Amino acid sequence: MAELKKQANREEKLSSEDYEHLLDKYQFSAKEITPGQVIKGKLIKITPTGVLVDIGFKSEGVIPVEDFVEADLKKLRPGDEIEAILERTDAKEGYLLLSKKKADRQRAIGEVEKAFHAHSYITGKIIQRIKNGYTVDAGLDAFLPDSHADIRPVKNPASLLGQDFKFKVIKFERKTENAVLSRKLFLQDEREKKKRRVFSRLVKGEKIKGHVRSLTSFGAFIDLGGVEGLLHISEMSWGKIGHPSELFETGQEVEVVLLDFNEKDERISLGYKQLTEDPWKNVLDKYSVGQKVKGKVVSLTDFGAFVELEKGIEGLVHISDLSWSRKSVHPKKILSIGEEVHVSVLDVNPETKRVSLGLKQTMPHPLELLRQKYSPGARVKGKITSITDFGAFMEVEPGVEGLIHISDISWEKIKHAKDKLEVGQETEAVILNIDVEKQKVSLGIKQLEGDIWEDFFNRQKIGDLVKVRIVRIADFGVFVEITPGIEGVVFLSELDERKIENAAEAFSVGEERIAKIIKMNPREKRISLSFRLAQMEMQKLEYQKFLSTQDQRHTLGDIMRDQLKHFSAPKKVAKPKEGKK
Repeated sequence: MAELKKQANREEKLSSEDYEHLLDKYQFSAKEITPGQVIKGKLIKITPTGVLVDIGFKSEGVIPVEDFVEADLKKLRPGDEIEAILERTDAKEGYLLLSKKKADRQRAIGEVEKAFHAHSYITGKIIQRIKNGYTVDAGLDAFLPDSHADIRPVKNPASLLGQDFKFKVIKFERKTENAVLSRKLFLQDEREKKKRRVFSRLVKGEKIKGHVRSLTSFGAFIDLGGVEGLLHISEMSWGKIGHPSELFETGQEVEVVLLDFNEKDERISLGYKQLTEDPWKNVLDKYSVGQKVKGKVVSLTDFGAFVELEKGIEGLVHISDLSWSRKSVHPKKILSIGEEVHVSVLDVNPETKRVSLGLKQTMPHPLELLRQKYSPGARVKGKITSITDFGAFMEVEPGVEGLIHISDISWEKIKHAKDKLEVGQETEAVILNIDVEKQKVSLGIKQLEGDIWEDFFNRQKIGDLVKVRIVRIADFGVFVEITPGIEGVVFLSELDERKIENAAEAFSVGEERIAKIIKMNPREKRISLSFRLAQMEMQKLEYQKFLSTQDQRHTLGDIMRDQLKHFSAPKKVAKPKEGKK
């Protein structure tokens, strides 16, 4: 072929006489074939420099091998039809010089122009990444902008190189042979065609097959033939599943039920669990309150454990129904996923599709066992686990706590349990009561010493004089402590011989005095005392004592004056201001 080229270079321009002579030699007229005309021929053979083609005349046509892609050249066989353009004739050698490249380009230009005006499509190969787009080989180099490469932004532009696609021609100039293509518009048109085709055959409630396109945390997208439908996770199983990947995998063929669709919004809702009967229909026939059933733990949360009773039926064991312990323990410390457990049915609601289960209800109540072991009055040892404003909790046995109320910690009045106890302290207490229904155990520490009230009422009687300390002042009198843990009340009328309307003006907390017991109620543990009568009693006793020790020279006034020095007079009551009653 190199020789042909050299000859072509040396060839001088043919005169009209020479050209007519050649036409006669090849037995065809100028009207039949002219330079630039597209002709078809059949492959004769391939030489190292050219491809010989029989074009139906005495002389063969020659196409340079450079016009062929190596891979296409290897596929050619004798007899294959080839289309080319006549460039010129070789007068000396008698060959017709043909160009397949120009024929291909001319054909491609025609196809691009036709597709542009007809709004149709062409096929091309993306061959190069350039600024703001790609170069596409469509028989001629065309430009594909980035914004038209795909429907969605292309994350990896290099992935498109070397691939054949269909494109829509959005701009073409014949003169400059510039073409701008769009793959996005082709894909959008194809999707619209598929959408119309798919929606035209959709019927609610019918089964339809598709392929799992992708999986998300909330469901699976199913390809129904160019249009995707959503299979929500809630429609996958009658039971609870953590993730769609537990049932499906990408690419898997599935049969689903068409629940609903909207062609305008391009929404298709699919169901999978609807392929089987709803197990909740006859749930009341299978499970009843109080029934003991077997199940498998399928998930654990902060608020409880879900137990599968059968396929599609799950119940919740709330954290409060996991253990009899008063302490809040995470379900993971009691159960594990996959573990088989026996539970008690607490409630069944087919409408809300909920079953409440209990684990602790299948075990004996710890307080029932405690009541069988101990009776009220029994002494137990334990550790203080927590302290509150109203008392302290002590662990009687593992998992069982009892309350020591602040009033049962000491016979003395205390403001807070921490004044006598601390967390972690080991102590002994008396069981006062075990209430299984209310799940309460009442304990007492002061009862270890016995009943000081009973002891007091046995030792004291009405009329006794006792030394007391004022601990509280009220509108009706004052409260006094007789002994630690034993208090009584002195009413206003018993404070002094003179009338006192406001005890706070005459007495103060902490003040010590002698009082006389005037009333005692052992049943209600109430004691009434009198400062007034105690004062009179003390005067009488002192007078009698004086008479036994003094001579007769002292007058009665002297004696009384000396004795009254030992008694403190009550504070002067403020006189009411004028105008006030």
